[in-house]
Amino acid sequence: MKIVSSLALVVAVGTISGCSTVPDRQVTNVPLNATPINAGKIARPIMMSEGNSTVFWFALSGESMGSALPGRLMAYIYPGSCSSLGAKPVYDMNEGPNARFYSQSSYQYFWKSAPVAYDTLRAGGYALVVKESPADGHQAIFCGNLT
Repeated sequence: MKIVSSLALVVAVGTISGCSTVPDRQVTNVPLNATPINAGKIARPIMMSEGNSTVFWFALSGESMGSALPGRLMAYIYPGSCSSLGAKPVYDMNEGPNARFYSQSSYQYFWKSAPVAYDTLRAGGYALVVKESPADGHQAIFCGNLT
């Protein structure tokens, strides 16, 4: 079944790459690190420009133990860095459409959009944080700096 999830990721990335008019310099892999409550899990988001917005496509290896499945993951952009996050997120990417795909190998695929230009986020001073749903404790499970 790992072939099915890998194929789904290849199709999703191929669709994005094949249909996108985004310059290569405006497509970036964002390294996310699992927090201690989610140790051993992997997240691979792709960040890309879409006009005056920025879109994030996520591939995650799972959620922390004890979360309701299928869980709803939340994504935020905070000022600062993972080692020193601001008090509140500057962009909440949880309103509006949210596509998710599940596979039997426990990978999750979804996307989020932020109403801020790609270049603004890449200029530094922001961190991408993925949290569990409020029903699961709303704890941060991944964090990565957007520089």
